[in-house]
Amino acid sequence: MAPGHPGPLDEPVRSSLLGAHAHLAQALGDARRYDPDVTPFLAEPRSAAEWDDVAALVGPGNTTVVPAFGLLDPAGLEVARTMAGVQLVGDEVTGHDDPDLVRLGPDDVPAMRELVARTRPGPFGPRTIATGTYLGVVEDGELVAMAGERLHPPGYTEISAVCTDAAHRGRGLATRLVLAVAAGIRARGEIPFLHASASNIGAIRLYEALGFRLRARPDFTALTVPSDVPART
Repeated sequence: MAPGHPGPLDEPVRSSLLGAHAHLAQALGDARRYDPDVTPFLAEPRSAAEWDDVAALVGPGNTTVVPAFGLLDPAGLEVARTMAGVQLVGDEVTGHDDPDLVRLGPDDVPAMRELVARTRPGPFGPRTIATGTYLGVVEDGELVAMAGERLHPPGYTEISAVCTDAAHRGRGLATRLVLAVAAGIRARGEIPFLHASASNIGAIRLYEALGFRLRARPDFTALTVPSDVPART
């Protein structure tokens, strides 16, 4: 986490799970994570004791993902992989409504997950749609692009799952979706922000062109609880 007094964007998972997304949280002691059907994210622990709670909460042999905003000491958990990321914030991004976009609902989840599987914008589980509003582009009955809201720390909402089917790229669909989701966030008096892989230069350039600015460089670290860690009952 960031040094000093962390703000909501320095601990976006914890801030979300202690606030707007408390109903989506799993907790043990001070450890907090999302229900894995929603997203694999875990709040970055603040102490060695909390890491013990994390191991018990996640369970032997299971994996979770920590967006780490500083040096991460996983205290006995196994690092499965790490992805360098960026956090961008849209202080000046106002967005605008787009009436031609479709608001997606629970019945659309199979199509949303199929699109995610083809385009790989990041994790999208069977209940990810519970995190906020998702908008899509539907053509000839097929979902070809979408974006929506995920983390919700106080005063902010993350724009996530921005993806377009390969056959429909180059038409500005991602731009339309990001600006429409941002407009909904602004209508609530909040500020939009984003996370992306640091290697996804094309997406980062698009977001910066829309007015987002680089704020931080978190690492997204997948951690596995060793199989010999005793389960807590």
